[in-house]
Amino acid sequence: MEEPSPPTSLPKYLAKGLPKQDTETLHEIQNYVEVLIEYREQSVDTDELPETAEPVEEPDNTEKGTVVKERVTCGDDNCKCASGNPSDMHGPYLYRYYRENGTMKSEYVGKPESE
Repeated sequence: MEEPSPPTSLPKYLAKGLPKQDTETLHEIQNYVEVLIEYREQSVDTDELPETAEPVEEPDNTEKGTVVKERVTCGDDNCKCASGNPSDMHGPYLYRYYRENGTMKSEYVGKPESE
């Protein structure tokens, strides 16, 4: 059997360094990579979400992350939403909170259908 070629996306320092490792070290690297991927793809816990975020159930959700209903400020200092009073804020809107490379991110999903 011929030694496999590394993927073209693999950085050169890894492509050159990995084949130099002994089998035990490669197994340790493999385990680390699996745990790292699991960590980066884990769901966002509700205690990590903003206080104003209210998790919602989304049927047939195939995307990773937690969808929440949230009221937001627009950033306009002259708008009454700048007071921080939830009743003056805009929305509610749906946002998806997810992890990307270990960092929590959010994206706008839309307006809730029932609102």
